[in-house]
Amino acid sequence: MYLNNKIVIGKNDDNEYGIILNKANRHGIITGASGSGKTVTVKVMAESFSDAGVPVFLADVKGDLAGCAVSGMPNESLNQRVEKLKIDNFEYKSFPVHFWDLYGKKGHPIRTKVETIGPEILSIMLGLSEAQEGVLTIIFRIAKDENLELCDLKDLKSLLQYASDNRKEYTTKYGTITPQSIGVIQRSLLTLENQGVDNFFGEPSLSIHDFIAVNENGKGFINILDAVELFKSPDLYASFLLWLLTELFNTLPEVGDLDKPKVVFFFDEAHLLFNDMPSYRLKQITQIVKLIRSKGIGLYFISQGPTDIPNDISSQLGNRVQHTLRAYTPAEQKVVGVAADAFRTNPNFKTKDAILELGIGEALISCLNENGEPEIVEKVMVLPPQSSMGTIDDMTRTNVINSSLLLGKYEQKIDKESAFEKVSKKNEEKENMAAKAQAEIEEAKRKKEEARLQREAERQRNKDPMVKLGKKVTNKATDKLINKGLNSLFKNLFK
Repeated sequence: MYLNNKIVIGKNDDNEYGIILNKANRHGIITGASGSGKTVTVKVMAESFSDAGVPVFLADVKGDLAGCAVSGMPNESLNQRVEKLKIDNFEYKSFPVHFWDLYGKKGHPIRTKVETIGPEILSIMLGLSEAQEGVLTIIFRIAKDENLELCDLKDLKSLLQYASDNRKEYTTKYGTITPQSIGVIQRSLLTLENQGVDNFFGEPSLSIHDFIAVNENGKGFINILDAVELFKSPDLYASFLLWLLTELFNTLPEVGDLDKPKVVFFFDEAHLLFNDMPSYRLKQITQIVKLIRSKGIGLYFISQGPTDIPNDISSQLGNRVQHTLRAYTPAEQKVVGVAADAFRTNPNFKTKDAILELGIGEALISCLNENGEPEIVEKVMVLPPQSSMGTIDDMTRTNVINSSLLLGKYEQKIDKESAFEKVSKKNEEKENMAAKAQAEIEEAKRKKEEARLQREAERQRNKDPMVKLGKKVTNKATDKLINKGLNSLFKNLFK
């Protein structure tokens, strides 16, 4: 709930604990074992931000966050929690929601141009090696230098084939382009198409500003990405979130510290973002996390354990919610120790023991105070959500989508002239030139053959006895005429 300029997450006795709104862009982390209550905590926080006029983005990997669009229904369990927590004026209600879907089936489509994704993140999507990523980087550079716009996958595939066909020319200028690497990239693109994600690449491209919207009552929209299908491809899911993070950073302007964030993003299953990430790329992401708060953006990472998040990033997360962890092995106990050490000690209990003793719906919480310092850790019971728990039916989802002001903006894919058409023209011109050259060669051959046949015919004609006789008669007649002429000339001269 949003109370007294605070995103209230939980209570103990009569005290409320949560995030001060002007410190919400200092980022946060929500961790805990599977089934410990993280989803409820995320819903409560998202609802509170919405009430505070702050738009929210959620990646819904299980489908149970969609209930934010529907008013909650009282039941005995929820009523008991409300009564136990002594929450005044608690009401069940729905929240303004925009549904999104990379596949365009359960929400507004999300699209972006291939060239906007860039070779680094696209390489993650395709599972490429470092060498193959290098070739892909060359392809992107060729596209830029030759003004070949890469909008969708057919643009990229056509340029890959064109570069491969002309690799001798390009290798001299850009570096080695091997047919083997081109082949691997092409096969990976085919796999991506078979997964149905080709709809993600193209236009109209997503305007990141559509995530930053409030309704007519000033409530922030909760943008819910249906990621149930997407999550079946973890690399694709992670690379999409990485793209979204970098797109936010590159698009939004510096605003400094605000009274409240412009938008808050929750990244569920955050460990997938960092799995097998090379060190140079981790440095880039760490830098983004450090700097993005000055653009009015709050980032909240959700995962099972605090060690899922790299230390350099974890140290930037000032607002922390820890649900219970299970520790049956020395390795698991070590994780609990790391989680406990991340909190400022409370003298009233041992943090490590408290983490293991937490019940479902309970959590340890420590957020930044007005001075930007972490408060001592407190044990709380998380508030119940005001919207519906669980999934929603297709009719309800369709009604929400059809009532959205965004309806029609992204649904129809645009196919304008881009690399595919320009490369096709280049190939056509080369084919025409080759055909013309071949025609000239054929014409030269034809003339040469014609001349040869004429010479051969002449030789054959010269061998004909009648022709020879004719030539002899002609020669004798010619000789007589010449002799007669000469005799006449001499007679005239010596008269």
